[in-house]
Amino acid sequence: MDTTVYDVAIIGGGINGTGIARDCSLRGLKVALFEKNDLSSGATGACTGMIHGGARYLLNDIHTTHLSSLDSGYIQKIAPHLLFRIPFVTPVLKQDFMPKVYIELLETFFEAYDKFAPLKNSKPHTKLTKEELKALEPGITDDAIGAISFDEFGIDTFRLCAENALSAAEHGAGIHNHTEVKQLLTEGKEVKGVRVKDTFSGETRDIHARIVMNAAGPWLPGVAGLAGTTVKIRPGKGIHLILDRRASNIGIVIKAIDGRQVFMMPHDNTFIIGTTDDDYYGDLNNLWATHDEIEYLLQAAEHYFPRIREYRIMRVMIGVRPTLYAWGKNEDALYREHRIVDHEAEDGVKGFLTIAGGKLASYRLMSEEATDVICKKLGCKSTCKTHTEPLPGGHFIPDVKKLAKQYGLDPYVVSRIAYRHGSKTEEILKLTQDEPSNGNIVCECEPVIEAEIRHAIRNEWARTIPDLRRRTRLGTGSCQGRRCTVRAAYILGEELGLNADGIKKLIQGFIKERWKGKAPILTGKQLAEEELNLSTHILSDSLNVIIEK
Repeated sequence: MDTTVYDVAIIGGGINGTGIARDCSLRGLKVALFEKNDLSSGATGACTGMIHGGARYLLNDIHTTHLSSLDSGYIQKIAPHLLFRIPFVTPVLKQDFMPKVYIELLETFFEAYDKFAPLKNSKPHTKLTKEELKALEPGITDDAIGAISFDEFGIDTFRLCAENALSAAEHGAGIHNHTEVKQLLTEGKEVKGVRVKDTFSGETRDIHARIVMNAAGPWLPGVAGLAGTTVKIRPGKGIHLILDRRASNIGIVIKAIDGRQVFMMPHDNTFIIGTTDDDYYGDLNNLWATHDEIEYLLQAAEHYFPRIREYRIMRVMIGVRPTLYAWGKNEDALYREHRIVDHEAEDGVKGFLTIAGGKLASYRLMSEEATDVICKKLGCKSTCKTHTEPLPGGHFIPDVKKLAKQYGLDPYVVSRIAYRHGSKTEEILKLTQDEPSNGNIVCECEPVIEAEIRHAIRNEWARTIPDLRRRTRLGTGSCQGRRCTVRAAYILGEELGLNADGIKKLIQGFIKERWKGKAPILTGKQLAEEELNLSTHILSDSLNVIIEK
Protein backbone atom coordinates (compact mmCIF):
# COMPACT_ATOMS: atom_id res chain seq x y z
CA MET A 1 0.00 0.00 0.00
CA ASP A 2 1.17 3.51 -0.86
CA THR A 3 0.35 5.49 2.30
CA THR A 4 1.41 8.80 0.76
CA VAL A 5 -1.34 11.40 0.46
CA TYR A 6 -0.64 13.33 -2.72
CA ASP A 7 -1.79 16.87 -3.30
CA VAL A 8 -2.86 16.04 -6.84
CA ALA A 9 -3.52 12.80 -8.72
CA ILE A 10 -3.71 13.41 -12.48
CA ILE A 11 -5.52 11.03 -14.81
CA GLY A 12 -4.13 11.16 -18.35
CA GLY A 13 -0.62 11.44 -19.77
CA GLY A 14 -1.34 13.65 -22.75
CA ILE A 15 -0.08 17.20 -23.10
CA ASN A 16 -2.67 18.57 -20.67
CA GLY A 17 -1.93 15.97 -18.01
CA THR A 18 1.85 16.23 -18.24
CA GLY A 19 1.68 20.03 -18.52
CA ILE A 20 -0.38 20.25 -15.32
CA ALA A 21 1.91 17.73 -13.58
CA ARG A 22 4.90 19.91 -14.43
CA ASP A 23 3.30 23.15 -13.28
CA CYS A 24 2.04 21.63 -10.02
CA SER A 25 5.44 20.07 -9.29
CA LEU A 26 7.28 23.32 -9.96
CA ARG A 27 4.99 25.00 -7.44
CA GLY A 28 5.95 22.46 -4.79
CA LEU A 29 2.88 20.23 -4.84
CA LYS A 30 3.17 16.46 -4.41
CA VAL A 31 1.96 14.96 -7.70
CA ALA A 32 1.18 11.52 -9.12
CA LEU A 33 0.22 11.07 -12.79
CA PHE A 34 -1.39 7.96 -14.28
CA GLU A 35 -1.55 7.05 -17.98
CA LYS A 36 -3.25 3.80 -19.00
CA ASN A 37 -1.32 3.42 -22.28
CA ASP A 38 1.74 5.57 -22.98
CA LEU A 39 2.50 9.26 -22.69
CA SER A 40 1.04 11.15 -25.70
CA SER A 41 -0.52 7.97 -27.13
CA GLY A 42 -4.00 9.51 -27.46
CA ALA A 43 -5.21 12.79 -28.95
CA THR A 44 -1.90 14.54 -28.28
CA GLY A 45 0.12 12.18 -30.44
CA ALA A 46 -2.33 12.37 -33.34
CA CYS A 47 -2.39 16.16 -33.73
CA THR A 48 -0.81 18.13 -36.57
CA GLY A 49 2.21 19.01 -34.44
CA MET A 50 2.23 22.81 -34.65
CA ILE A 51 2.79 25.55 -32.11
CA HIS A 52 0.96 28.29 -33.98
CA GLY A 53 -0.37 31.72 -33.21
CA GLY A 54 -4.06 31.13 -33.75
CA ALA A 55 -4.72 33.03 -36.97
CA ARG A 56 -8.16 31.45 -37.31
CA TYR A 57 -9.32 33.21 -34.13
CA LEU A 58 -8.32 36.66 -35.36
CA LEU A 59 -11.75 37.58 -36.76
CA ASN A 60 -13.77 36.49 -33.72
CA ASP A 61 -11.46 36.34 -30.71
CA ILE A 62 -8.38 38.58 -30.88
CA HIS A 63 -7.57 37.83 -27.23
CA THR A 64 -7.13 34.14 -28.04
CA THR A 65 -4.82 34.99 -30.94
CA HIS A 66 -2.76 37.18 -28.60
CA LEU A 67 -2.51 34.48 -25.95
CA SER A 68 -1.67 31.76 -28.50
CA SER A 69 1.07 33.90 -30.06
CA LEU A 70 2.44 34.79 -26.62
CA ASP A 71 2.53 31.15 -25.59
CA SER A 72 4.20 30.17 -28.86
CA GLY A 73 7.02 32.52 -27.90
CA TYR A 74 7.25 31.04 -24.41
CA ILE A 75 7.38 27.46 -25.71
CA GLN A 76 10.16 28.42 -28.12
CA LYS A 77 12.15 29.71 -25.13
CA ILE A 78 11.65 26.68 -22.89
CA ALA A 79 12.14 24.07 -25.63
CA PRO A 80 14.26 25.66 -28.38
CA HIS A 81 15.63 22.30 -29.52
CA LEU A 82 12.20 20.84 -30.34
CA LEU A 83 10.78 23.57 -32.58
CA PHE A 84 11.40 24.25 -36.24
CA ARG A 85 10.08 26.97 -38.50
CA ILE A 86 7.56 26.01 -41.21
CA PRO A 87 7.07 28.64 -43.93
CA PHE A 88 3.53 28.55 -45.34
CA VAL A 89 1.79 29.92 -48.42
CA THR A 90 -1.94 30.43 -48.88
CA PRO A 91 -2.49 30.18 -52.64
CA VAL A 92 -5.36 31.93 -54.39
CA LEU A 93 -6.72 30.09 -57.45
CA LYS A 94 -8.46 31.54 -60.45
CA GLN A 95 -11.52 29.40 -59.54
CA ASP A 96 -11.88 31.19 -56.20
CA PHE A 97 -14.69 33.71 -55.89
CA MET A 98 -13.39 37.08 -57.12
CA PRO A 99 -9.75 35.93 -56.82
CA LYS A 100 -8.15 39.36 -57.25
CA VAL A 101 -10.32 40.77 -54.50
CA TYR A 102 -9.81 37.67 -52.36
CA ILE A 103 -6.01 37.97 -52.41
CA GLU A 104 -6.26 41.60 -51.33
CA LEU A 105 -8.54 40.61 -48.46
CA LEU A 106 -6.08 37.89 -47.46
CA GLU A 107 -3.26 40.40 -47.39
CA THR A 108 -5.31 42.71 -45.18
CA PHE A 109 -5.98 39.79 -42.84
CA PHE A 110 -2.30 38.87 -42.59
CA GLU A 111 -1.33 42.51 -42.07
CA ALA A 112 -3.40 42.31 -38.89
CA TYR A 113 -1.81 38.94 -38.01
CA ASP A 114 1.67 40.46 -38.46
CA LYS A 115 1.07 42.52 -35.33
CA PHE A 116 1.44 39.30 -33.32
CA ALA A 117 4.57 38.16 -35.18
CA PRO A 118 7.04 39.57 -32.59
CA LEU A 119 5.36 37.51 -29.86
CA LYS A 120 5.91 34.24 -31.72
CA ASN A 121 9.18 35.19 -33.46
CA SER A 122 7.77 34.75 -36.94
CA LYS A 123 8.40 36.65 -40.14
CA PRO A 124 5.87 39.12 -41.56
CA HIS A 125 3.70 38.05 -44.48
CA THR A 126 4.62 38.57 -48.12
CA LYS A 127 2.34 38.91 -51.12
CA LEU A 128 3.60 36.62 -53.91
CA THR A 129 2.88 36.85 -57.61
CA LYS A 130 2.15 33.70 -59.60
CA GLU A 131 5.73 33.67 -60.90
CA GLU A 132 7.19 34.07 -57.40
CA LEU A 133 4.94 31.32 -56.05
CA LYS A 134 5.92 28.92 -58.86
CA ALA A 135 9.59 29.69 -58.30
CA LEU A 136 9.17 28.91 -54.61
CA GLU A 137 7.14 25.74 -55.24
CA PRO A 138 7.07 24.51 -58.86
CA GLY A 139 4.60 21.77 -57.96
CA ILE A 140 1.78 24.20 -57.26
CA THR A 141 -1.11 24.22 -59.74
CA ASP A 142 -0.96 26.53 -62.76
CA ASP A 143 -4.40 27.79 -61.68
CA ALA A 144 -2.79 29.80 -58.86
CA ILE A 145 -2.76 33.56 -59.45
CA GLY A 146 -0.58 34.30 -56.42
CA ALA A 147 -0.33 33.68 -52.68
CA ILE A 148 0.26 35.17 -49.25
CA SER A 149 3.14 33.79 -47.17
CA PHE A 150 3.35 33.49 -43.39
CA ASP A 151 5.07 31.13 -41.01
CA GLU A 152 4.44 29.02 -37.92
CA PHE A 153 6.44 26.49 -35.90
CA GLY A 154 6.35 22.71 -35.91
CA ILE A 155 7.27 20.58 -32.92
CA ASP A 156 7.91 16.97 -31.97
CA THR A 157 4.70 16.46 -30.00
CA PHE A 158 5.80 13.21 -28.42
CA ARG A 159 9.02 14.71 -27.08
CA LEU A 160 7.21 17.81 -25.82
CA CYS A 161 4.89 15.60 -23.79
CA ALA A 162 7.71 13.37 -22.53
CA GLU A 163 9.81 16.36 -21.48
CA ASN A 164 6.95 17.87 -19.50
CA ALA A 165 6.68 14.53 -17.69
CA LEU A 166 10.46 14.41 -17.17
CA SER A 167 10.43 17.93 -15.73
CA ALA A 168 7.60 16.97 -13.37
CA ALA A 169 9.57 13.89 -12.27
CA GLU A 170 12.71 15.97 -11.70
CA HIS A 171 10.65 18.07 -9.28
CA GLY A 172 9.30 15.08 -7.37
CA ALA A 173 6.25 13.91 -9.33
CA GLY A 174 5.51 10.22 -9.68
CA ILE A 175 4.91 9.36 -13.36
CA HIS A 176 3.09 6.04 -13.71
CA ASN A 177 2.99 4.96 -17.34
CA HIS A 178 0.88 1.96 -18.44
CA THR A 179 -1.18 2.35 -15.27
CA GLU A 180 -4.95 2.52 -15.64
CA VAL A 181 -7.32 4.24 -13.23
CA LYS A 182 -10.02 1.65 -12.56
CA GLN A 183 -11.97 3.43 -9.85
CA LEU A 184 -12.20 6.69 -7.93
CA LEU A 185 -11.95 6.43 -4.17
CA THR A 186 -14.88 8.30 -2.67
CA GLU A 187 -16.36 9.10 0.71
CA GLY A 188 -19.88 10.35 0.27
CA LYS A 189 -19.71 13.25 -2.18
CA GLU A 190 -15.93 13.65 -1.97
CA VAL A 191 -13.25 12.09 -4.19
CA LYS A 192 -10.29 10.99 -2.05
CA GLY A 193 -8.05 9.30 -4.61
CA VAL A 194 -7.81 6.63 -7.29
CA ARG A 195 -7.53 2.87 -7.56
CA VAL A 196 -5.02 2.01 -10.28
CA LYS A 197 -3.88 -1.14 -12.08
CA ASP A 198 -0.49 -1.75 -13.69
CA THR A 199 -1.45 -2.99 -17.17
CA PHE A 200 1.64 -5.24 -17.34
CA SER A 201 1.84 -6.82 -13.90
CA GLY A 202 -1.87 -6.61 -13.06
CA GLU A 203 -0.99 -5.14 -9.65
CA THR A 204 -3.74 -2.97 -8.18
CA ARG A 205 -3.23 -0.30 -5.51
CA ASP A 206 -4.97 2.68 -3.98
CA ILE A 207 -3.54 6.20 -4.23
CA HIS A 208 -4.91 8.93 -1.97
CA ALA A 209 -4.96 12.57 -3.06
CA ARG A 210 -6.51 15.85 -1.97
CA ILE A 211 -7.43 16.71 -5.57
CA VAL A 212 -8.04 14.38 -8.53
CA MET A 213 -7.64 16.05 -11.94
CA ASN A 214 -9.37 14.40 -14.88
CA ALA A 215 -7.21 15.15 -17.96
CA ALA A 216 -8.15 12.03 -19.91
CA GLY A 217 -8.84 13.74 -23.25
CA PRO A 218 -11.60 11.99 -25.23
CA TRP A 219 -11.90 9.44 -22.42
CA LEU A 220 -12.77 12.10 -19.83
CA PRO A 221 -16.59 11.51 -19.85
CA GLY A 222 -15.98 7.93 -18.70
CA VAL A 223 -13.65 9.08 -15.93
CA ALA A 224 -16.18 11.72 -14.87
CA GLY A 225 -18.79 8.97 -14.66
CA LEU A 226 -16.66 7.16 -12.05
CA ALA A 227 -17.35 10.13 -9.76
CA GLY A 228 -21.06 10.12 -10.55
CA THR A 229 -20.71 13.34 -12.56
CA THR A 230 -21.26 14.19 -16.22
CA VAL A 231 -19.01 16.10 -18.61
CA LYS A 232 -20.22 16.37 -22.19
CA ILE A 233 -17.77 16.72 -25.03
CA ARG A 234 -18.18 16.41 -28.77
CA PRO A 235 -15.48 13.96 -29.89
CA GLY A 236 -14.10 14.83 -33.31
CA LYS A 237 -12.20 12.27 -35.37
CA GLY A 238 -9.31 13.53 -37.47
CA ILE A 239 -6.88 11.77 -39.77
CA HIS A 240 -3.58 12.84 -41.34
CA LEU A 241 -1.82 11.27 -44.32
CA ILE A 242 1.92 10.80 -43.73
CA LEU A 243 4.13 10.77 -46.83
CA ASP A 244 7.52 9.04 -46.78
CA ARG A 245 9.39 12.17 -47.94
CA ARG A 246 8.94 15.90 -48.33
CA ALA A 247 6.70 16.72 -51.26
CA SER A 248 7.66 20.34 -50.59
CA ASN A 249 9.84 22.30 -48.21
CA ILE A 250 7.02 24.76 -47.56
CA GLY A 251 3.58 24.31 -46.06
CA ILE A 252 0.54 24.96 -48.23
CA VAL A 253 -2.83 26.03 -46.83
CA ILE A 254 -5.53 24.50 -49.02
CA LYS A 255 -9.30 24.09 -49.06
CA ALA A 256 -11.20 20.82 -49.33
CA ILE A 257 -14.25 20.36 -51.56
CA ASP A 258 -16.56 21.61 -48.78
CA GLY A 259 -14.45 24.71 -48.10
CA ARG A 260 -12.70 23.37 -44.99
CA GLN A 261 -9.12 24.50 -44.43
CA VAL A 262 -6.52 21.73 -44.67
CA PHE A 263 -2.73 21.80 -44.31
CA MET A 264 -0.03 20.23 -46.46
CA MET A 265 3.32 20.66 -44.75
CA PRO A 266 6.83 19.31 -44.16
CA HIS A 267 7.30 17.88 -40.67
CA ASP A 268 10.57 16.25 -39.55
CA ASN A 269 11.57 13.85 -42.35
CA THR A 270 8.02 13.43 -43.62
CA PHE A 271 5.15 15.39 -45.18
CA ILE A 272 1.71 15.68 -43.58
CA ILE A 273 -1.69 16.25 -45.19
CA GLY A 274 -4.55 16.88 -42.80
CA THR A 275 -6.77 17.02 -41.04
CA THR A 276 -10.35 15.84 -41.32
CA ASP A 277 -12.92 16.74 -38.68
CA ASP A 278 -15.91 14.45 -38.19
CA ASP A 279 -18.15 13.70 -35.22
CA TYR A 280 -17.14 10.35 -33.77
CA TYR A 281 -19.32 7.86 -31.91
CA GLY A 282 -17.20 4.70 -32.02
CA ASP A 283 -14.66 2.86 -29.90
CA LEU A 284 -11.92 5.24 -28.75
CA ASN A 285 -9.51 2.34 -28.37
CA ASN A 286 -9.96 1.01 -31.91
CA LEU A 287 -9.65 3.82 -34.45
CA TRP A 288 -9.57 3.19 -38.21
CA ALA A 289 -9.41 5.50 -41.22
CA THR A 290 -11.91 5.06 -44.04
CA HIS A 291 -11.37 5.21 -47.79
CA ASP A 292 -13.62 8.28 -47.97
CA GLU A 293 -11.53 10.18 -45.41
CA ILE A 294 -8.33 9.43 -47.32
CA GLU A 295 -9.83 10.44 -50.66
CA TYR A 296 -11.23 13.63 -49.13
CA LEU A 297 -7.71 14.78 -48.23
CA LEU A 298 -6.08 13.57 -51.45
CA GLN A 299 -8.73 15.31 -53.54
CA ALA A 300 -8.07 18.59 -51.71
CA ALA A 301 -4.29 18.21 -52.03
CA GLU A 302 -4.49 17.30 -55.73
CA HIS A 303 -6.53 20.44 -56.43
CA TYR A 304 -3.53 22.58 -55.36
CA PHE A 305 -0.64 20.18 -55.93
CA PRO A 306 -1.54 18.05 -59.00
CA ARG A 307 1.25 15.47 -58.65
CA ILE A 308 0.52 14.57 -55.03
CA ARG A 309 -0.74 11.06 -55.87
CA GLU A 310 2.71 10.21 -57.25
CA TYR A 311 4.07 10.33 -53.71
CA ARG A 312 3.93 7.37 -51.37
CA ILE A 313 1.66 7.53 -48.33
CA MET A 314 3.39 5.58 -45.57
CA ARG A 315 0.52 5.49 -43.15
CA VAL A 316 -2.51 7.26 -41.77
CA MET A 317 -2.43 8.94 -38.35
CA ILE A 318 -5.80 8.80 -36.57
CA GLY A 319 -7.01 10.54 -33.42
CA VAL A 320 -10.05 11.92 -31.62
CA ARG A 321 -10.20 15.47 -30.24
CA PRO A 322 -11.96 16.15 -26.92
CA THR A 323 -13.78 19.17 -28.38
CA LEU A 324 -16.19 21.04 -26.11
CA TYR A 325 -19.83 20.10 -26.60
CA ALA A 326 -22.01 22.28 -28.82
CA TRP A 327 -25.26 21.55 -30.60
CA GLY A 328 -26.16 22.91 -34.03
CA LYS A 329 -22.64 23.71 -35.25
CA ASN A 330 -20.71 22.11 -38.08
CA GLU A 331 -17.66 20.21 -36.79
CA ASP A 332 -15.23 22.67 -38.35
CA ALA A 333 -17.03 25.59 -36.73
CA LEU A 334 -16.17 24.30 -33.26
CA TYR A 335 -13.36 26.37 -31.82
CA ARG A 336 -10.62 24.83 -29.71
CA GLU A 337 -11.54 26.56 -26.47
CA HIS A 338 -11.02 24.73 -23.21
CA ARG A 339 -12.98 24.49 -20.00
CA ILE A 340 -11.97 23.61 -16.45
CA VAL A 341 -14.84 22.03 -14.54
CA ASP A 342 -14.95 22.33 -10.75
CA HIS A 343 -17.25 19.46 -9.86
CA GLU A 344 -17.68 20.75 -6.30
CA ALA A 345 -19.31 23.92 -7.63
CA GLU A 346 -21.24 22.24 -10.44
CA ASP A 347 -22.14 18.81 -9.05
CA GLY A 348 -21.43 18.98 -5.33
CA VAL A 349 -18.55 16.48 -5.67
CA LYS A 350 -15.56 17.74 -3.73
CA GLY A 351 -11.94 17.08 -4.67
CA PHE A 352 -12.55 16.46 -8.38
CA LEU A 353 -11.70 18.64 -11.40
CA THR A 354 -11.88 18.09 -15.17
CA ILE A 355 -10.09 19.86 -18.02
CA ALA A 356 -11.73 19.53 -21.44
CA GLY A 357 -11.06 20.88 -24.93
CA GLY A 358 -8.10 23.01 -25.91
CA LYS A 359 -5.26 22.56 -28.39
CA LEU A 360 -1.57 21.72 -28.32
CA ALA A 361 -0.42 25.27 -29.05
CA SER A 362 -2.06 26.56 -25.85
CA TYR A 363 -1.13 23.65 -23.59
CA ARG A 364 1.13 25.69 -21.30
CA LEU A 365 -1.49 28.40 -20.73
CA MET A 366 -4.16 25.78 -20.07
CA SER A 367 -1.89 23.98 -17.61
CA GLU A 368 -1.18 27.24 -15.81
CA GLU A 369 -4.90 28.02 -15.54
CA ALA A 370 -5.71 24.53 -14.25
CA THR A 371 -2.86 24.66 -11.72
CA ASP A 372 -4.08 28.06 -10.52
CA VAL A 373 -7.45 26.44 -9.75
CA ILE A 374 -5.76 23.54 -7.95
CA CYS A 375 -3.55 25.89 -5.91
CA LYS A 376 -6.51 28.04 -4.91
CA LYS A 377 -8.30 24.97 -3.57
CA LEU A 378 -5.21 23.74 -1.72
CA GLY A 379 -4.15 27.13 -0.37
CA CYS A 380 -0.86 27.09 -2.30
CA LYS A 381 0.52 30.60 -2.89
CA SER A 382 3.26 29.68 -5.38
CA THR A 383 3.13 31.21 -8.86
CA CYS A 384 3.69 29.70 -12.29
CA LYS A 385 7.25 29.30 -13.59
CA THR A 386 6.65 27.09 -16.65
CA HIS A 387 7.10 30.02 -19.06
CA THR A 388 10.61 30.79 -17.76
CA GLU A 389 11.97 27.43 -16.56
CA PRO A 390 13.43 25.46 -19.53
CA LEU A 391 12.18 21.96 -20.18
CA PRO A 392 14.76 19.16 -19.85
CA GLY A 393 17.06 19.63 -22.84
CA GLY A 394 16.02 23.23 -23.30
CA HIS A 395 18.94 24.89 -21.52
CA PHE A 396 21.14 25.18 -24.62
CA ILE A 397 21.63 23.84 -28.15
CA PRO A 398 24.67 21.53 -28.25
CA ASP A 399 27.53 21.76 -30.75
CA VAL A 400 26.70 18.82 -33.03
CA LYS A 401 29.97 18.77 -34.99
CA LYS A 402 32.04 18.86 -31.83
CA LEU A 403 30.06 16.02 -30.21
CA ALA A 404 30.14 13.93 -33.40
CA LYS A 405 33.91 14.19 -33.55
CA GLN A 406 34.31 13.55 -29.82
CA TYR A 407 32.21 10.36 -29.85
CA GLY A 408 33.08 9.14 -33.33
CA LEU A 409 29.53 9.29 -34.70
CA ASP A 410 28.06 10.62 -37.92
CA PRO A 411 27.06 14.30 -37.48
CA TYR A 412 23.57 13.58 -38.83
CA VAL A 413 23.02 10.89 -36.18
CA VAL A 414 24.08 13.34 -33.47
CA SER A 415 21.94 16.12 -34.95
CA ARG A 416 18.80 13.99 -34.68
CA ILE A 417 19.60 13.13 -31.04
CA ALA A 418 20.26 16.82 -30.37
CA TYR A 419 16.90 17.74 -31.90
CA ARG A 420 15.09 15.39 -29.53
CA HIS A 421 17.20 15.87 -26.40
CA GLY A 422 18.88 19.27 -26.70
CA SER A 423 21.28 19.96 -23.84
CA LYS A 424 20.90 16.34 -22.63
CA THR A 425 22.46 14.97 -25.85
CA GLU A 426 25.85 14.24 -24.34
CA GLU A 427 24.21 12.30 -21.51
CA ILE A 428 23.06 9.81 -24.15
CA LEU A 429 26.30 9.84 -26.15
CA LYS A 430 28.30 8.91 -23.04
CA LEU A 431 26.60 5.49 -23.16
CA THR A 432 28.64 4.75 -26.29
CA GLN A 433 31.82 5.02 -24.19
CA ASP A 434 30.46 2.60 -21.60
CA GLU A 435 29.65 0.06 -24.33
CA PRO A 436 30.77 0.62 -27.97
CA SER A 437 27.77 -1.32 -29.32
CA ASN A 438 25.56 1.49 -27.99
CA GLY A 439 26.78 3.51 -30.97
CA ASN A 440 25.24 1.04 -33.43
CA ILE A 441 22.40 2.37 -35.58
CA VAL A 442 19.22 0.40 -34.91
CA CYS A 443 16.74 2.40 -37.00
CA GLU A 444 18.44 3.46 -40.25
CA CYS A 445 15.54 5.55 -41.56
CA GLU A 446 15.60 8.14 -38.77
CA PRO A 447 18.41 7.24 -37.65
CA VAL A 448 18.32 6.03 -34.01
CA ILE A 449 21.28 4.48 -32.17
CA GLU A 450 21.19 1.84 -29.46
CA ALA A 451 22.22 4.35 -26.76
CA GLU A 452 19.10 6.47 -27.29
CA ILE A 453 16.88 3.40 -27.07
CA ARG A 454 18.47 2.29 -23.81
CA HIS A 455 18.16 5.83 -22.45
CA ALA A 456 14.43 5.87 -23.24
CA ILE A 457 13.90 2.54 -21.48
CA ARG A 458 15.93 3.47 -18.41
CA ASN A 459 14.83 7.09 -18.00
CA GLU A 460 11.65 7.77 -19.99
CA TRP A 461 9.20 4.98 -19.02
CA ALA A 462 9.41 3.14 -22.38
CA ARG A 463 8.25 -0.49 -22.09
CA THR A 464 7.07 -1.33 -25.61
CA ILE A 465 8.26 -0.69 -29.16
CA PRO A 466 5.45 1.87 -29.76
CA ASP A 467 6.76 3.65 -26.64
CA LEU A 468 10.21 3.75 -28.26
CA ARG A 469 8.65 5.06 -31.47
CA ARG A 470 7.17 7.99 -29.57
CA ARG A 471 10.42 8.72 -27.69
CA THR A 472 12.89 8.32 -30.58
CA ARG A 473 10.95 8.13 -33.90
CA LEU A 474 12.17 4.54 -34.29
CA GLY A 475 10.12 2.79 -36.99
CA THR A 476 8.60 6.00 -38.37
CA GLY A 477 10.65 6.05 -41.58
CA SER A 478 9.98 4.64 -45.02
CA CYS A 479 10.40 0.97 -44.04
CA GLN A 480 7.95 1.46 -41.15
CA GLY A 481 9.96 -0.72 -38.78
CA ARG A 482 10.84 -3.66 -41.01
CA ARG A 483 14.58 -3.27 -40.39
CA CYS A 484 14.53 -2.19 -36.75
CA THR A 485 11.58 -3.85 -34.97
CA VAL A 486 13.32 -7.11 -34.08
CA ARG A 487 16.55 -5.37 -33.07
CA ALA A 488 14.67 -2.93 -30.84
CA ALA A 489 12.67 -5.77 -29.29
CA TYR A 490 15.84 -7.57 -28.25
CA ILE A 491 17.23 -4.41 -26.63
CA LEU A 492 13.95 -3.99 -24.75
CA GLY A 493 14.06 -7.64 -23.76
CA GLU A 494 17.58 -7.28 -22.40
CA GLU A 495 16.78 -4.11 -20.46
CA LEU A 496 13.50 -5.42 -19.02
CA GLY A 497 14.64 -9.00 -18.44
CA LEU A 498 12.14 -10.58 -20.82
CA ASN A 499 12.25 -14.15 -22.13
CA ALA A 500 11.79 -15.18 -25.79
CA ASP A 501 7.99 -15.17 -25.50
CA GLY A 502 8.05 -11.70 -24.03
CA ILE A 503 10.21 -10.42 -26.88
CA LYS A 504 7.91 -12.07 -29.41
CA LYS A 505 4.92 -10.28 -27.89
CA LEU A 506 6.73 -6.95 -28.23
CA ILE A 507 7.26 -7.56 -31.95
CA GLN A 508 3.70 -8.72 -32.52
CA GLY A 509 2.35 -5.74 -30.58
CA PHE A 510 4.23 -3.27 -32.74
CA ILE A 511 3.20 -4.94 -36.01
CA LYS A 512 -0.43 -4.88 -34.86
CA GLU A 513 -0.24 -1.21 -33.86
CA ARG A 514 1.40 -0.18 -37.15
CA TRP A 515 -1.17 -2.17 -39.14
CA LYS A 516 -3.98 0.21 -38.18
CA GLY A 517 -2.13 3.07 -39.81
CA LYS A 518 -0.94 1.16 -42.88
CA ALA A 519 -3.93 -1.01 -43.82
CA PRO A 520 -6.18 1.83 -45.11
CA ILE A 521 -3.65 2.92 -47.76
CA LEU A 522 -2.35 -0.46 -49.00
CA THR A 523 -2.84 -1.02 -52.73
CA GLY A 524 -0.73 -2.26 -55.60
CA LYS A 525 3.00 -2.25 -54.95
CA GLN A 526 2.56 -1.08 -51.36
CA LEU A 527 0.41 -4.11 -50.64
CA ALA A 528 3.15 -6.35 -52.03
CA GLU A 529 5.72 -4.50 -49.95
CA GLU A 530 3.66 -5.03 -46.80
CA GLU A 531 3.44 -8.76 -47.55
CA LEU A 532 7.24 -8.76 -47.75
CA ASN A 533 7.39 -6.80 -44.50
CA LEU A 534 5.20 -9.30 -42.65
CA SER A 535 7.11 -12.22 -44.18
CA THR A 536 10.34 -10.75 -42.84
CA HIS A 537 8.98 -10.75 -39.30
CA ILE A 538 7.49 -14.23 -39.66
CA LEU A 539 10.84 -15.52 -40.91
CA SER A 540 12.66 -13.84 -38.03
CA ASP A 541 10.22 -15.45 -35.60
CA SER A 542 10.70 -18.88 -37.22
CA LEU A 543 14.47 -18.56 -36.98
CA ASN A 544 14.14 -17.69 -33.30
CA VAL A 545 12.12 -20.87 -32.73
CA ILE A 546 14.81 -22.93 -34.49
CA ILE A 547 17.56 -21.30 -32.44
CA GLU A 548 15.68 -21.92 -29.19
CA LYS A 549 15.21 -25.60 -30.04
